[in-house]
Amino acid sequence: MNQRHSPTRGPDDRRVDPASLVRPRRVIRGMSAILLPFTGNGRIDWEGFAAHVARTAAAGITPAVNMDTGYVQLIDDDTRRKALAIARETVGTGGELVAGACVVDAPGAPFDEAAYGRQLEMITAVGGLPVIFPSFGLTAGGDADMLGRIGLLARRVESFIGFELSTEFVPCGRVLSIDAYAELLQMPACIGAKHSSLSRRLEWERLALRDRTRPGFHVFTGNDLAIDMVRYGSDWLLGLSTAAPEAFAQRDRWWAAGDSRFDELDDALQALGDFAFRRPVPAYKHSMAQALHLRGLLAADEPHPLSPRRPASDREILGTILERIEAAAQAPA
Repeated sequence: MNQRHSPTRGPDDRRVDPASLVRPRRVIRGMSAILLPFTGNGRIDWEGFAAHVARTAAAGITPAVNMDTGYVQLIDDDTRRKALAIARETVGTGGELVAGACVVDAPGAPFDEAAYGRQLEMITAVGGLPVIFPSFGLTAGGDADMLGRIGLLARRVESFIGFELSTEFVPCGRVLSIDAYAELLQMPACIGAKHSSLSRRLEWERLALRDRTRPGFHVFTGNDLAIDMVRYGSDWLLGLSTAAPEAFAQRDRWWAAGDSRFDELDDALQALGDFAFRRPVPAYKHSMAQALHLRGLLAADEPHPLSPRRPASDREILGTILERIEAAAQAPA
């Protein structure tokens, strides 16, 4: 999955030169998908979850719960509600909170607007900002079909975050054409979109389009294999960050300050992303649990019982990478 830094074609056959997109000293908006931790007996570690939400918010990063990193496709509504309630209590009344609006269906299923409506209501009831997850019903058909369905959901909320997701993560994922993305940018309620194609080229195209047509729109990179997309104007909503939200916050502060220590810390964090997000990609969640356990922040390193696992031998490599991240984050000026 190596991705080359090379000019690409954007809308209307315009050249997109990545170098022209670089935004030095920009304040980066970060959102971290919170891992839902499990104990050795397969139960949810709610205490560990609350502590992790608190650490993330204290670092200045917006917690995003009930995302893929929170096993949203594998948990029921009662669990989602409890995660939302705990997160809201933890960050306080005025604290920012993002959450996934996820409908689980099967190939060939019709679009279930009512089910999405219930998910959106669950999130807005606690003052959260919804991220609209793909489903087979939502992504079926052409781009126009999917955009029409998103438009129906947009009428139900004041604001939301869209979501383009590679099938590397889930079978129902969908990445829009650049022309369809241009239409998404015209939805006033859509304040940004998480882009998880794992392609620099596609994300550069979106950034160039955003800069021309709606500069206030947030392109939230979900590319855990290229977290330096923030150089080019992306913000971020990542699962990788759940392993070290404090280090991501430090990295972003250094970028805003024009501090060259950004580069080595970003490299160290990317080493974790390259290792944790190897195929099968969904097993990254176990890698995140292993990393947090190695850091002494979780009581166990178990994933959801139905989620793919990594070998125990990964722990030694993860430990080495975590030491590198810690050293880079503490580097003297």
